[in-house]
Amino acid sequence: MTEVTPTLPDGHKELISDLYGIVSDYPYESPSAILGLLADDAADALDRIGTPQGRRERTGYTILLHTTCWYVAARVFSRSLFAAYTQALEGLRATLDPSSCTCAAGAHPADVDGEYGVEAGVSMLSEAGRAVFAEEYGLEGEELAAFDCEAFLAGLADGAAARMREAHEELFGSVDVSHLDARFLRGDEGIDIVALQEAIRRSWEDNTGPVALWSSRRWLASQVRDEERIGLFLSLWMGIAQTYDGLPPSYVRDLVAALDTIDPDASCEHPQHPWSATTHTASRYEAVVHLYAPEDHPDTPVPVELSARELWECPAHYAELARSAREIVQQWRHMRGEDAD
Repeated sequence: MTEVTPTLPDGHKELISDLYGIVSDYPYESPSAILGLLADDAADALDRIGTPQGRRERTGYTILLHTTCWYVAARVFSRSLFAAYTQALEGLRATLDPSSCTCAAGAHPADVDGEYGVEAGVSMLSEAGRAVFAEEYGLEGEELAAFDCEAFLAGLADGAAARMREAHEELFGSVDVSHLDARFLRGDEGIDIVALQEAIRRSWEDNTGPVALWSSRRWLASQVRDEERIGLFLSLWMGIAQTYDGLPPSYVRDLVAALDTIDPDASCEHPQHPWSATTHTASRYEAVVHLYAPEDHPDTPVPVELSARELWECPAHYAELARSAREIVQQWRHMRGEDAD
């Protein structure tokens, strides 16, 4: 009689491929959709915990949620996905009793992360998958059984849930940037626009987000003098435009609120405005610091015919800036899978 070689179900092969891309930070499809479905399937498995198949699924989904939670925490700005992951993890954890562990010291699987964690997790979902996994990695009975240990799984679930809670606060909570007052306010409480620009310029310090947020809150509080308005707004704009990986909702709320104070329909008869002369990051910096400290920064990309303060302060100029900044924020939301308003 010919021995049948165990194989993974086709759907599980596809799941491994999709999750490989995600944990490698090169997703092939929409990560939010794939991970949302994973969390929903994990939650559905709770109804089957009393069966052998349900217990296999508990092991597989706990490993998979653990292995992929870093991506949700670091790459996705979706409250609904955070909620789905948290609900699934808490549901799985409630079924686990760590005190039931009878494993020998050091018997629990180590480093179930990355592609190995994906392969292990998906394989644990079915008997055929387990057979394939055991054969591939040369696992004997007790070694394979250790993946089902409730103490091992509880540790994974607890660690993943803690990571999700911490990331949720960072992404959706309130960010305190009041400490930046000491850097960006002069002794007379005026705003040091040049200091703002210097901070944005130090891109290796990841300053763009905090500068944009500080600028937006200063703007919203009307704590800005007339002569500082365009410099502050440009610092807000540059903080947005030069944050290429996007900012989370904890930042975006105030950024958008500040942009929304600008009349989007403002118009004028000017053929051009000063910002149109800035074509790259360095030229933007030069334009703003020259505007506020021309003696220290004599070079500017803005030609004389566009340098009048009236052009800088034109309501239509502000409207152009606000529209382009909103477009960037919308791109972030699409890129990061943020929930629709």
